[in-house]
Amino acid sequence: MPGISGLALYLPPYRVNLEDWCAWNDQPWDKVRKVVGRSFRMRGPEQSVYTLAANAVWRLIEAYRIDPREVGYLALGTESSSDNSAGAVIVKGMLDDALAAHDLPAMARACEVPEYKHACLGGVYALKGALRYLATDGADRKAIVVCSDIAEYERGSSGEPTQGAGAVAILLEAEPKLLHVDLAGSGSASDYRMVDFRKPFARFRGQPPRADGQMQDLPVFNGRYSTSCYIDATRAAINAMLARRGGRQADYFHSVDAVFMHRPYHRMPSAGWAMSYLFALADGDADNRAELADYAGSASIDADALLAEISSATPDMRARVAAGESGQDAFPLAGDLMRYLRKTELWQNLVAGKLSLGSEMMRDLGNLYTAALPAWLAAGFTQAHGEALNLGGQHWLALGYGSGDAAEALPMRVAEGWEEAAARINFSQALGTPVELDANQYAALHDGHPADVQAAPASDEFVVDRIGETDRSDFRDVGIEYYRYVSAEAQAGAAKAAG
Repeated sequence: MPGISGLALYLPPYRVNLEDWCAWNDQPWDKVRKVVGRSFRMRGPEQSVYTLAANAVWRLIEAYRIDPREVGYLALGTESSSDNSAGAVIVKGMLDDALAAHDLPAMARACEVPEYKHACLGGVYALKGALRYLATDGADRKAIVVCSDIAEYERGSSGEPTQGAGAVAILLEAEPKLLHVDLAGSGSASDYRMVDFRKPFARFRGQPPRADGQMQDLPVFNGRYSTSCYIDATRAAINAMLARRGGRQADYFHSVDAVFMHRPYHRMPSAGWAMSYLFALADGDADNRAELADYAGSASIDADALLAEISSATPDMRARVAAGESGQDAFPLAGDLMRYLRKTELWQNLVAGKLSLGSEMMRDLGNLYTAALPAWLAAGFTQAHGEALNLGGQHWLALGYGSGDAAEALPMRVAEGWEEAAARINFSQALGTPVELDANQYAALHDGHPADVQAAPASDEFVVDRIGETDRSDFRDVGIEYYRYVSAEAQAGAAKAAG
């Protein structure tokens, strides 16, 4: 069974401390800390979604000593790409420059280079594509998937504290060293939701040019509606997966060892997982429904009304938009019960316990869109290795999600001897020693004035060298990014010369 053999991260060094952000914006730090997290990263001068991606893959190649000639599939999952033609091949070109600088062979010419896009789910779709490749015509090759994104929200919006930037590269092999992925037992769900979270090109009409040459990729979103979409989509994907397993659906929630989900902010996964359990009870047998009724009674909630709200019928989210109900919670009684259950032993065992591995480390990453789920897997292995936990043979669930429209539930099994591959994950190194931004520097980077922020020295990484401006009849490169690999030796030499 093909699966995951390695993980590597790249985070830009520019960090916004959310406690500071709360002080700048007169927001309650205690609430933001509990719901959102501690900090988020921002792309800085000379950085783009492609340099983030290439830096993550380069770290993967170095850490796992990958022979680039053996890679037959290099996929990019992102919703932040700025080129509507090319995708992963841009990353491949940058990697060849770094490989040449280190006197290593280039990436294989016989290498597929797709880009996958479906909001935050693009990376999971790329992962499934890689697994199918390894199970068919690429059984004797390696595959790499890189999830790279830049999450930006308008200043003053409700999404502002949930920003982030970074990339995670994933090594996949026919005989995995970290996780076996059971595609045959996975579950899929999709349903068009219209206005949950979108990025229409119309946003760029009349957009004033930014000093950094980049576009401001601020999404159109509706927060409360998005939460309902997340809960409903994850439920549908889990149901599709459990339908293949047979037995009582609610029993799976107790038997799985660890759960990793897309996390736009800290509290969202626990809400999605807990609500999915309530749905499983509602869809279950008499004993399951009796358990649900007991919880409802303890919370002083009408059990019949709760059951009617969350029974197997799927809410028509598009109809809710047409009826002007997109600002209302689709599952109000279940939400009330979930909040009550947060104080119970059930929550500690079924929710907090299942979602705990690596969760605390993720509070400092912010929202990484496609990279959020694989980053959490990396955090989980990093914590487990540091604490010498016994994971071999454990059953995990990875649940990806994309803007309300689609979700994927992937059952996984931890490989025996996972420790060696986990030791190579660079999660702690990727956190590094960040550049702490003040209010003015944050505003400058957010609004496209990177010259107001001193660039952190690049070392063993890729940067945007320049953006093309030529528009002649014989040659055009308007808007095309040119990249440069900065070796550690070159950076050290430059620092010595400047000093």
